[in-house]
Amino acid sequence: MPATTPDTHDAIDAVWRIESARLIAGLTRITGDVGLAEDLAQDALVVALERWPRSGIPDNPGAWLMATAKHRAIDQLRRSKMLDRKHEQLGHELEAGRDAGPAELDAAIDDPIGDDLLRLMFIACHPVLSTEARVALTLRLLGGLTTDEIARAFLVPESTVAQRIVRAKRTLREARVPFDVPRGAELTARLASVLEVIYLVFNEGYSATAGDEWVRPALCDDALRLGRILAELVPAEPEVHGLVGLMEIQASRLRARVGPGGEPILLADQDRSRWDQLLVRRGLAALERAEHLAGALGPYALQAAIAACHARAPTADETDWTRITALYDALAQLTQSPVVEVNRAVAYTMAFGPAAGLEIADALQSEPALASYHLLPTVRGDFLFKLGRFDEARAEFERAAGLTRNARERDLLRARAAACGRGSAA
Repeated sequence: MPATTPDTHDAIDAVWRIESARLIAGLTRITGDVGLAEDLAQDALVVALERWPRSGIPDNPGAWLMATAKHRAIDQLRRSKMLDRKHEQLGHELEAGRDAGPAELDAAIDDPIGDDLLRLMFIACHPVLSTEARVALTLRLLGGLTTDEIARAFLVPESTVAQRIVRAKRTLREARVPFDVPRGAELTARLASVLEVIYLVFNEGYSATAGDEWVRPALCDDALRLGRILAELVPAEPEVHGLVGLMEIQASRLRARVGPGGEPILLADQDRSRWDQLLVRRGLAALERAEHLAGALGPYALQAAIAACHARAPTADETDWTRITALYDALAQLTQSPVVEVNRAVAYTMAFGPAAGLEIADALQSEPALASYHLLPTVRGDFLFKLGRFDEARAEFERAAGLTRNARERDLLRARAAACGRGSAA
């Protein structure tokens, strides 16, 4: 029985989510232009939306989309009046595949796909682009998200996201960024950019910076999928496994991070029976791979090791905070990051008392990078509250509430400020 149109459209959407990155990657290899490749892929999708509801979804939808996109590339090149030698060569290559049978079409999309996907990741996350552009382009090309979906995820106007993507493609074209995998020292720097983008996406899902929701699990899922793909493509890179391990373990807590009304639940108060043990096991396995490959743990693997301490503790009281402080000491030396210092202060409070944590936090108050970082006054408020300095704690919680753009977090901080007047925990 043929599928109904709504069913077919749902199936096409699912196919697009699965195949779009591979399709755009393969077309970028052929055309050398990521913007043109995406346009061709989108054209093929439009044809599928027109034909598949009538003819049914083909056995190999990815190969069908690739063949359709190639044919449209041929037609476009034939219409163009600027057929230089490169275009002629491309036209011959595409023409040769026009009448290929199913086996040849399968090979066309599957043969070099691992390399193509990796190249696409490196292009989408190229340092020549701004951080916001890298995130938008990665979610668009590799996550298969629409501009509207990206805009809603990050609470920005759709036109802003569209402009970022258009400008990013133009920048890549004008900079003549090659569609290849960097080598040597450049690989390390470029891989760091890819990891940064994936983790930025994950963090926005894990702890939303703005809006009415504390978590956005769909973004965590997108980041996890990209991280897992990357780990398969570069299995010898320990920091890739470190990031995957970190995300798996953190994602295991998502169900426990919010209450029935969507309110935030902090780590110490979470019901650990709600942690996803499959994700915990996957995360610990990824961390083990990173430890096996690395001489010394990198920043993501160190953060995964910290997350593993929480995952292994049956209760919050049994957390090995002494080991966590040692891991944060190593991470702070490696990154020189003031944000890491804020987290290190929390660990020191848990291991050695609030006075120890407050000493670290106080030293950060003049740090310019933390001037609008709401978590610094948040943790200072917590330390001051534990020391019985309630008026000072209330002022810090109120300042933090004024800095955060997340409504759920703002409510929590205001409740903690109010609790300071009672001298009791919120």
